[in-house]
Amino acid sequence: MRDIEIRPETASEIDDIRVINVAAFRDHPISQQTEHLIVEALRDTGALELSLVAVSDGRTVGHIAFSKASVGESESGWFLLGPVAVLPGYQSQGIGSALVESGLAELRSAGARGCVLVGDPSYYRRFGFSTFTDLAYEGVPHEYVLALPFADAAPRGRIVANVAFEIEPESAAGRA
Repeated sequence: MRDIEIRPETASEIDDIRVINVAAFRDHPISQQTEHLIVEALRDTGALELSLVAVSDGRTVGHIAFSKASVGESESGWFLLGPVAVLPGYQSQGIGSALVESGLAELRSAGARGCVLVGDPSYYRRFGFSTFTDLAYEGVPHEYVLALPFADAAPRGRIVANVAFEIEPESAAGRA
């Protein structure tokens, strides 16, 4: 892995974060290309609880977002990971993993109950995420609904994320 610094985003990196998310998901087969809009909506509403960037040689090359989520009857202590994005020329070098690990460490140290996400199980299992029989995210196949509890209790119920995750693609919303 390149020499990477992981740290909280700064206001001067907001445009870079947009570019990173657009570029990272441009050709992704299941993306609606709304990741940059989700991050912006989370930030604009004060729901972007943890936003980290990866910097290499002074260039912002990766980003990860965490926002609060409710899980079943529990409306506090859970966070949703996503999106996580790395510029295409910097992918497959461990930068995304470093962002995930740093973010999870910060959540743990802050006393979070755990983290949930919708994503590729083969990627996220390396961080300890797994599926749980009684955990669901509306409209998402069960095998892609993952959680990492920081305590012993298994998460149960429906995950409810911030409304930003329901944002429509720019073209569908009539924006250019």
